[in-house]
Amino acid sequence: MTDTHVTIGSLVLKNPVLVASGTFGYGDECQDIVNVADLGGIITKSLSLKERIGNPPERIVETASGMLNSIGLANIGVGRFISEKLPILKGLETALIVNIAASSVREYSDVLSLLEREEGIDAYEINVSCPNVREGGLSFGTKRESVLEITKRLRALTRKPLIVKLTPNVTHVSEFARAAEEGGADAVSLINTLVGMAVDIRTRRPRLATTTGGLSGPAIKPVALAKVYEASQAVRIPVIGIGGIMTAEDALEFLITGASAVEVGTANFINPDAGVRIAEGLRAYCESNGISRLSSLTGTIRVSKEFSILRSWS
Repeated sequence: MTDTHVTIGSLVLKNPVLVASGTFGYGDECQDIVNVADLGGIITKSLSLKERIGNPPERIVETASGMLNSIGLANIGVGRFISEKLPILKGLETALIVNIAASSVREYSDVLSLLEREEGIDAYEINVSCPNVREGGLSFGTKRESVLEITKRLRALTRKPLIVKLTPNVTHVSEFARAAEEGGADAVSLINTLVGMAVDIRTRRPRLATTTGGLSGPAIKPVALAKVYEASQAVRIPVIGIGGIMTAEDALEFLITGASAVEVGTANFINPDAGVRIAEGLRAYCESNGISRLSSLTGTIRVSKEFSILRSWS
C-alpha cells in the first residue's frame, strides 16, 4: 500500500491533490457530486474583507487549450463566509485552506485576524496577485518587497501554515519565492494565471469586458513547470504546483519537477471530480511502479548541470 501523505508546514495532507481557489466554489457547492474526502484538501474561493461583485461580463472566455477569466475576485466577504460557509466546511473530511485576497496590507491582516477567531481552518493561501490600491493598481506579487512585507505581517498573526501564491508575471519567480520564505511562509504555490487576451474578429472588440484576463489550462503547463522548477531550486520550503493539470500524468510531472503537492484548477470546470481521479491515478502509478511513498517522487528530475536553464535565472 502506497503512503500518499504529504506535509506542508504543520499540515499533513492525506494526498497531494488540492482543488485550486476559484475553481471549486467555496468547497461546499460540490459536496453532493464529489467525494471531497478523497481530496488532499480544498482551497476556497478568494476572500476579501467586504463583499465584492467583481467585474462585469463577459468575464470568462474559452481559448485553445485553456480559458481566460477576469472575475475580479468576486466573493461574499469574510463575514458571510464565516456565518454561511464555514459551518458546512468544518464537516467535510478533508483539509480546509482559505485563500485571502486584498487591496492593502491592512486588509490582508484584517481578514486573517477575523478567520483566526474561528475553528476548522487548517491553513491559509495568500493571493498576492492582487491590485495594490496605493501603488495605482500594481500587483503586490510583482514587487519583492511587498511579498516580504505581507508574509511577515501575516506570519505574526497566525501559527497555522501560510502558503503564498505567486504570480508568473515577473522575470525571476525564484526571487519572490525566496522573499516568501524569508518572511516566514511555510510554502509557496505557483503559478497563478498568465496575462492573456482574446479578440472577436467580427466586432473587433476584446472578448473580455476588461480587455485582458488570466490565462489558465493546459496551454500554460510548460510555463508552470519551468516556474515550479525554478522556485524549487531556490527555496527549502515546499512548492505547490499549479497550471494545466488535467491528469495524473500532469501531476506527476510537477511532483518530479519539484512540487510537494499540486492544485487542480481549470479541469474542475470540465469535471468537478477531476481532483479525485488524479489522486487515484497517482496512487495507481505508485503501486504499479513499486513506489512505497508518493512524496519520494518530489524533485527526482534528472537535469544535466551542463545544460541547466538555471543559468538564465542567476
